[in-house]
Amino acid sequence: MSLMRRTSFATWPCGIARTLDVIGDPWTPLVLREAFYGLRRFEDLQASLGIARSTLSDRLGLLVEHGLLEREPYASDPVRYEYVLTPKGRDVQPVLMALLEFGNRWLADEDGPAVQVRHRSHRHGEHVATPELVCGECHERLGSGDVEMVMGPGFPERLRDRPEVRRRFHLDAAS
Repeated sequence: MSLMRRTSFATWPCGIARTLDVIGDPWTPLVLREAFYGLRRFEDLQASLGIARSTLSDRLGLLVEHGLLEREPYASDPVRYEYVLTPKGRDVQPVLMALLEFGNRWLADEDGPAVQVRHRSHRHGEHVATPELVCGECHERLGSGDVEMVMGPGFPERLRDRPEVRRRFHLDAAS
């Protein structure tokens, strides 16, 4: 892969860092956005984004390498491929919707958001939705004041006693 990287976050003990290692450059989420719009072919993605062919090729390769897209042949002479979202790739949609909602709330032009989310609800019909994060256990909204980050079972033992880690996770000397 010819993508230039400053630092790899692939082994950091943090889901945010590891996710950014895969989709953290500006073009990759936009390539995924286009895939959610239904674009699958290199030429269509390139034309829609106005992205350099080499950059698009690198981003598609990264997304295939990480299992977010699959290459499926659609022509045999010469062999040509479509890029199809995998289940792992489809799981990125809430992340993109959260970015969209943030942009719509804080960065939209005075005319309002350029793109909104339409919810096709079986109970309430179609309507413009405001995506928000809810707890999978109790279904309550998760606001910044309602949550705290705690060490999970995969947090490396070798890092647990570092002073900066103990401060971050509010651990006192007795825990």
